[in-house]
Amino acid sequence: MQAVDVMTPKVITVSPDADVREIARLLLENNISALPVVDDSGKVLGIVSEGDLMRRIENGTEQRKSWWLKSIFAGANNASEYIKSHARKAHEIMTPDPITITEDEPLHRVAKLLEKRHIKRVPVVRDGKLVGIVSRANLLRGFSATTPDMATPVTVDDREIRDAILKEVDDNTGVWVDRINVIVTEGAVQVWGIVESQEEKLAVQVAAENTPGVKSVENNLGMVPRGVGHF
Repeated sequence: MQAVDVMTPKVITVSPDADVREIARLLLENNISALPVVDDSGKVLGIVSEGDLMRRIENGTEQRKSWWLKSIFAGANNASEYIKSHARKAHEIMTPDPITITEDEPLHRVAKLLEKRHIKRVPVVRDGKLVGIVSRANLLRGFSATTPDMATPVTVDDREIRDAILKEVDDNTGVWVDRINVIVTEGAVQVWGIVESQEEKLAVQVAAENTPGVKSVENNLGMVPRGVGHF
């Protein structure tokens, strides 16, 4: 398997001038812990993580609690006052010039890269422009779909099936494809991620089952109600 077989293809991004409130809103609403910063051409300039924002708000303390995001929108005085007096842009708090990979990077090498660099995710680029992102969760799902000796290759047909499922979900179901991940091995489909209702979970299942070439569907989608974060 390669990065293209497990990556999340529709990536939520921000511009270099995005402020911390916008970044916090995107992290909270989309149940993610980091997002790339890109320029107008799609070039990856940096990564902003929940930790980057937390360090600003904590102002040097050692506590690490992810519920702080909600307090920004609940009107908590400390967070609100801090944002007003210490506003920051994405380009000021991001980790600049992040490591990137290409679509054909083998998964075992991606795993070694994340471990060696102590990072949780890596952007995937094509001709220097962002086309996806691979997280630790993506890797685990990819490894779980293969044989123990990694002898089962992903075929061109499998990639076409994956692309077709993601397109159908994106075009016709109302489900946010940036929240799900599809793994296809020899026509066997695994779907991972989160949706907001049983109906959305079933819609993804139907979309996968109706895709030509699919032999089986394992639906591992979890449900998180709208507005509830990943904490």
